[in-house]
Order: sequence, then structure tokens, then C-alpha cells
Amino acid sequence: MVRKPSNSRPVVGVIGLGIMGEPMARNLLRAGFPLVVWNRTPARADALVAEGARLVASPRTVAEQASIAITMLSDSPDVEAVYRAPDGVLAGLGATRDDTVLVDMSTIAPRVARELAAEAAERGAVLLDAPVSGGDVGAREGTLSIMVGGDAAALERARPALEALGSRITHVGGSGAGQVVKACNQIIVGLTLEALGEALVLGSKAGVEPAAIVEALGGGLAASRVLEVRGAKLLARDFAPGFKLDLHAKDLAIVLATARELGVALPGTALVAQLFQAEQSRGHGEADNSTLVRALERLAGHEIGVPPVA
Repeated sequence: MVRKPSNSRPVVGVIGLGIMGEPMARNLLRAGFPLVVWNRTPARADALVAEGARLVASPRTVAEQASIAITMLSDSPDVEAVYRAPDGVLAGLGATRDDTVLVDMSTIAPRVARELAAEAAERGAVLLDAPVSGGDVGAREGTLSIMVGGDAAALERARPALEALGSRITHVGGSGAGQVVKACNQIIVGLTLEALGEALVLGSKAGVEPAAIVEALGGGLAASRVLEVRGAKLLARDFAPGFKLDLHAKDLAIVLATARELGVALPGTALVAQLFQAEQSRGHGEADNSTLVRALERLAGHEIGVPPVA
């Protein structure tokens, strides 16, 4: 049965407590939502449990106890496994089929999102695909942009919880539409990172101070959220992951597969995917996606910030 919280807020469940999921769960706690959590590695939940969350034994238990069950996982196979396993989310819908809203905030293939939504509907629940943009900073600060596909009425039921996670919540269409818009987002972020890397490598090799380049670009038409968030990291050569290269490479694989299905040519995206592959082959897949710049540096024979040889 759905647990009835004393503060009238619905019980929210979070499945997946990684770089994004853990701070998102923490923001739900801070907003006053009773929280149940599950993670494949239970120890990842220790800090949240100390703050008031309740760790449960399986995704099925999350679905049984939460009115709003959120998944934040790495890839389509992970999401499919968590939903379809014998102790998975779909198996837990029998007792709560009247009002359960499932919200998958992972980035997965639109096709998989639509399939899972149909399977949830057969069990009387609604599944929204609601991928996010904003990275680890947005997850910590509760300022994510959330793009939602699926039933609009279900979104309104889930909206109070989503408002604890993001500053912009946009209903973009039916099931799968959220994942399509996230694919569009990942195209723009990837190509902007590549353009920023090219600009800094060129300017630096020409002898201009990289910090001056970033400051100047930030005041004109080239200004962007990518420049604002990643510019300082590039100047500091800080490649600690805010959003892992491996995950962005996975996202672009989804983008290119979807483009093939639709007969859409994405030459710029294909180029960035190849540069990501070059960095993965050098063992940088766990680094921040801005490590893309290192592939460009190798092509130019120049590291940003190192004085060019006269």
C-alpha cells in the first residue's frame, strides 16, 4: 500500500543514487518529501539515510511505497532492468495502480521510453520520461531543466516533487518526446564544447591568454551556459566529472541511432562522437565531458595555457 505521510506530502522514491541521483534525492528531503531510496550499491544511500531517507530492499518496494517513483540511471539497459526485473518497478505496481506516477529522469532511447510507458499503462500506472539538463551543479542546486514527455495530468501530480529538483519544467509532448528533446540538448552541448575547445586551442596557440578569451567571449554573442560552467574548468584543467564523457558519448550514440531511424544527417554530432571516442580510447571516459578539449590539443600539438614555441 502507498504510505500516507503525516505532512500530506506524497511519498517519493528515488532509484539510482549516482552523481545526479544523490543530490536530487537530497533536495527532495530538504523540500519535506518523505523519501524511500534504492541503489544497486546500498552504501551509496548511507548519507541520505542519516538525513532521513529510508533505504528499501528493491525497486519493487519503491514502487509499492511511493506515489511518485523517480529513476535516475545511466543507460537504456539499466532502466529496462530496473523496471522489468522480477523485483523491479513494474512488479510493484499492483497495490498502487490508482495513482502511481513513475518518472524516469535518465537519458535513454526514445523507443525504450515509449515501450516502458506502454507497459506501465497496462498495470494502471503512468510513466513520464523526464530527462534533465544542468549537470551535477544543477542537481545540487535544484536548478535542473526538466523536459517531460507523457501524460500532462500525471505531470501535474508529479510537479511539486519536480519543482524541488528543477527551475524549468517543460511538457514537450507525448511519451518519448522528453527523450527526443534531451537528444537535441546533447547535440547542442556537445557541439558547443567542441567549439569552445577549438576556440581556446586556437587563441592559446596564437599567444592569447586563455582566461582573457573566456572573459571576452562571455560578454558577446558567443556567451553560453557551457562557456559559463565549463570555461573555468578548462582554464584550471579540472576534468573531475560533472558529467562523465562516457555518459555523453552514450547519449550521442542514442542521438545518432535515432537520426538513422528518421533519416536525418547530423554531421557535426558524428564528429563530436568521434572526438569523444578518441578520448575514451585514451582512458578518459570517466573524466568530465570537457576532456574533449584534450583531443583537440593533440591534433594541434598545443596544450591550452602553455606558451607557444617561438
